[in-house]
Amino acid sequence: MMFNDRADGDDDVLVFELADEAATKRLAERLADAAHVGDVICLIGDLGAGKTALARAFIRYLTEAAEEVPSPTFTLLQTYASDAGEIYHFDLYRLEDPDEALELGIEDAFADGITLIEWAERLGDLLPADRLDLRLDIGAGATARRATLTGHGRWRAKLAESISEGAIHA
Repeated sequence: MMFNDRADGDDDVLVFELADEAATKRLAERLADAAHVGDVICLIGDLGAGKTALARAFIRYLTEAAEEVPSPTFTLLQTYASDAGEIYHFDLYRLEDPDEALELGIEDAFADGITLIEWAERLGDLLPADRLDLRLDIGAGATARRATLTGHGRWRAKLAESISEGAIHA
């Protein structure tokens, strides 16, 4: 995992070049180490960008390596018990209106667990102010990805204190 640079000179944005799925897994594990109940991680990116792979690695790190972690594309929500707290994994791809997320109990998830949201941009104004936006873009190689992490609220400090530590600066 290569730390590329801080985007736009902001202390709350980190960009990582991820060479392969193993690098994506390592980033997911670092995020999982930093996550606590009440944290929201918004996974943003095109189809096939690696949102589910990152979420799967995050969840398996906090539960157990053999945990079955299906994409919640059709169920919209999967939950997992972990020592760090309940993990809520949402996939909002099929949502037509942000208010549909309220029917899924997303506000309870924000308060009571660690929340991972694929296609989070579909929430619009319902996105909490305290969150991490993680944009995944397909990189130059078949398995390469670029991860852009933007911290909002308390995630600003977490990025500086927890996530950037040990990164290789270009």
